[in-house]
Amino acid sequence: LQNPEYAAVVDTLASDGPDAFYTGEIAQGIVESATSDADGMTPSLMTTADLAGYTPVVHEALCAPYRDTLVCGMPPSSSGGVAVLETLRLLDAHDLARFAPDEAGPDGALPDPEAVHLVSEAQRLAYADRDTYIADPAFTDIPGGVEVFLSDDYIDRRGELIDPGTSMGTAQPGELVPAMALGADLPEQGTTHISVIDADGNAASATTSIEAGFGSFHMTQGFLLNNQLTDFSAEPVSEDGEPVANRVEAAKRPRSSMSPLLVFDRGEGEAPGDLRMVLGSPGGSLIIQYVTKTLINIVDWDMNPQQAVSAPNFGARNTPETGLGGEHPLMSDADDLVSALEDLGHEVTEDDQSSGLSALVVTDTGIIGGADPRREGIVLGG
Repeated sequence: LQNPEYAAVVDTLASDGPDAFYTGEIAQGIVESATSDADGMTPSLMTTADLAGYTPVVHEALCAPYRDTLVCGMPPSSSGGVAVLETLRLLDAHDLARFAPDEAGPDGALPDPEAVHLVSEAQRLAYADRDTYIADPAFTDIPGGVEVFLSDDYIDRRGELIDPGTSMGTAQPGELVPAMALGADLPEQGTTHISVIDADGNAASATTSIEAGFGSFHMTQGFLLNNQLTDFSAEPVSEDGEPVANRVEAAKRPRSSMSPLLVFDRGEGEAPGDLRMVLGSPGGSLIIQYVTKTLINIVDWDMNPQQAVSAPNFGARNTPETGLGGEHPLMSDADDLVSALEDLGHEVTEDDQSSGLSALVVTDTGIIGGADPRREGIVLGG
């Protein structure tokens, strides 16, 4: 497969820098393609001035402790870092190690129902906050910033809502001012993730997306244009008239669920120690569940990275439904797991879950990795 048009774009960016993307011939080609109504496609309102005026924003990573690690993720406008870290902070009060599977094979192992219950309940609380409050930080005003969702006092209050014996079904968001309304998510199919550690120990966890499969279907100069604006909530206000945090506004960045993680040993004070792992996944709003499952498999249940990413997916958004990845071969023996969850008040679904996890773990003898068999992943090293 050859793509000479895209090769020319990459060569231009390498020689002329990022300004060549936002101005000049490349930008003109993007706008011409985006505004085309050929073959019945919906034209964009984008202009060359829009591209020329766009500025990427660099944020500090959002970090929080979990067990003996420091987990660092992506802050808003991605919701992934906040939701994953809030989930982990809530779970830090529970001894998940006692629910470790008896034996994990190449495909991991079925999780213990009590572990699924605790993880799902923590995720319901985190998703309730995420759905209500998280959006482009330039357009939201959360007193204390998003770090409030990870503070000891807030986590203690939210954690009291977890009942070890009964599912809460649907959680209410924490009470913050100003109040916001829930915003719905749309599924995505056009995301990918790569985890990298080089010979010098430098690491990158990168998730990229064009949102839907083939994005907007507009193509120029060998690459597809995204339809990322569908990450906004479609309705600006709720039925009660409250504004939705992730509503469409001019010059606003839509909320994503990207959850690339860098995980370190706990260092002195708040400083990170040595790098322990790199992980992430595609999967829309379920990314939050996928990376949480993988990290727990490694940190709490001592799985290797391939077992951890291959193991059954599980978790819950803020609905009464608790999802188990029905595509997994071990789910054919999951009747007892399902029954136990139902006894705890869960409405269990077994839909296929298309994660694309990749994880690298630093050990005393080298780096080992795992690639999700559910998509076209691979582990390479040299």
